Amino acid sequence: MSTTITLNGKDTAIDASPDTPLLWVLRDHLALTGTKYGCGMAQCGSCTVHLDGVAIRSCVTPLSAVASKKVTTIEGVATKEAKAVQAAWDKLDVVQCGYCQSGQIMSAAALLSTNLNPEDSDIDAAMSGNICRCATYVRIRAAIKEAAAELGAQS
Repeated sequence: MSTTITLNGKDTAIDASPDTPLLWVLRDHLALTGTKYGCGMAQCGSCTVHLDGVAIRSCVTPLSAVASKKVTTIEGVATKEAKAVQAAWDKLDVVQCGYCQSGQIMSAAALLSTNLNPEDSDIDAAMSGNICRCATYVRIRAAIKEAAAELGAQS
């Protein structure tokens, strides 16, 4: 059975069972390995992608739930918010092992797309469920604030 989604701006037909988790469609069927497998239970955030601009966990989202919708992965995210987040990540040297970072960046970009002046509590709420085994949380929060400041300066 074929399902069509808009993936990173391109209509993409996928031949997979409708109950296949989106994560496995991305990684195994489409070779987009930037989205990571962490826990398989939507608790770690490594598998975060955007569905119609909203951060979701792809490990528990079946292909059938994204039919005819816009899916954006770390490979295709190109919004001004995502670019600001990625620049801040580099500037503040956020990454240690890097495993969780695609999910962290996707969640942070989704936050900044709706809130350009996040308080610590907003960042904590948006980033909850994104686990970093290296515990770079302080740098992640600082990078989100840096990206927000940069976006505010561009306005």
